[in-house]
Amino acid sequence: MKTTIDIPEKELREVMKHTRAKTKRDAVVKAIAEFNRRQRLEEVSRMMGTLDGFMTLEELKKMREMD
Repeated sequence: MKTTIDIPEKELREVMKHTRAKTKRDAVVKAIAEFNRRQRLEEVSRMMGTLDGFMTLEELKKMREMD
C-alpha cells in the first residue's frame, strides 16, 4: 500500500541506523514489524498464568530433560 507521510528526518536516520536498513522504506517496514512483534509479546505475557490445564514449570523441565 502506498502512503505519503512526513517523518522527522532525525528519527528516520536513527531508525535506519538501528535497523541497518539501506532504504527509508526498509527502515519503516522493519520498525513497524518490530513494533507489531513487541505488541504480540505483550499480549502473550498478559495471558501468562491464565491458561488452565497448561503444563507446569516442573512438567516443562521434565519434558526438556527427556530430549
